[in-house]
Amino acid sequence: MTPSSLKLPLQFDISLLQRDLSQVLSSEFIPHFNTRYYEGDWNVVPLRSIEGRADHIYPDPTAQKAFADTAILKRCLYVQEVLATFKCPFQSVRFLRLKVGSSIKEHKDYNLSLEDGEARVHIPVVTNPEVEFVLDGKRIDMKEGECWYHNFNLSHRIANRGTTDRVHLVLDCNVNDWFRELLFSAIRPA
Repeated sequence: MTPSSLKLPLQFDISLLQRDLSQVLSSEFIPHFNTRYYEGDWNVVPLRSIEGRADHIYPDPTAQKAFADTAILKRCLYVQEVLATFKCPFQSVRFLRLKVGSSIKEHKDYNLSLEDGEARVHIPVVTNPEVEFVLDGKRIDMKEGECWYHNFNLSHRIANRGTTDRVHLVLDCNVNDWFRELLFSAIRPA
């Protein structure tokens, strides 16, 4: 059985991730579509989306059209290196920003676990100690540059009580043998 949350054995250069984030214009952030799930300001920059559209933020797993890189991703050279680290297919790739004082209400996403064949990975780009991320009743402290798998079929919520925005690079990966081995290598004792 896979843990509900798992720090993966990958670490990324935070200064390069933040440099790529600085390449994104504030006007390119789009408010999250599900306004019932949050209070405050939660927005998205699609780096990979259906048809590569920079205005399409919904990672629709039932989409008939293919996911492709957006023009924004072409400016994010280190993010491209990060993606090349993963030897599995991607669906959506996004920067998700939760502004200071904002919160995402407790909810579940469906079909987003290893067992479902699609896994969501979070890489914190900008965060602070006052971000409260709770999954399945447990608070998880994620540091900048770390790489985390979470089973989002379980209840989760987030509150940014700090003084800086929280931005994560979020990858929706198709689970293959390489991805399974990555997870299992994090589970096995050193």
